[in-house]
Amino acid sequence: MVREVLVYPHPALKQVAREVHEAGEIARVGEDLVDTMDAFGHCVGLAATQLGEMVRIVVVDVTGHRKATTTNGRLVLVNPRIVAAEGSEVGREGCLSIPELTANVRRATTIEVESADGTIRSEGFEARCLQHEIDHLDGLLFLDRVDSLTADVFRRVRAQ
Repeated sequence: MVREVLVYPHPALKQVAREVHEAGEIARVGEDLVDTMDAFGHCVGLAATQLGEMVRIVVVDVTGHRKATTTNGRLVLVNPRIVAAEGSEVGREGCLSIPELTANVRRATTIEVESADGTIRSEGFEARCLQHEIDHLDGLLFLDRVDSLTADVFRRVRAQ
């Protein structure tokens, strides 16, 4: 089911999500995340907390995105956590929960993520997206990661 995406300063966006183990809840939230992400068309990731669900589930799919050089396909990760990270790169990020802004954010270039389904290795744009979504589960927004609110944050430019 397509759901409303919470927009900052909604308090749920600053809360830490709990681990989830109940199969019915995992299936329901996972399906809603995929449906909602797909409804936007341009969205490459979404976290359960952005739907007001305080559980540790994210979905990421960078397949076909111009910035993606590698992909693991559509990922629905339950209880994900980053267990290894290397490299460092600044890149522009945006977020459905902060629709009017983008910002330059430093992220690891290669990561390993453990979840209920095992471990994956991710790099480049997909790794950036995974880090962004996992941050949501810890109550962090991309604005919390910028070096300078005056130099690194920009008003989103909308196509006419």
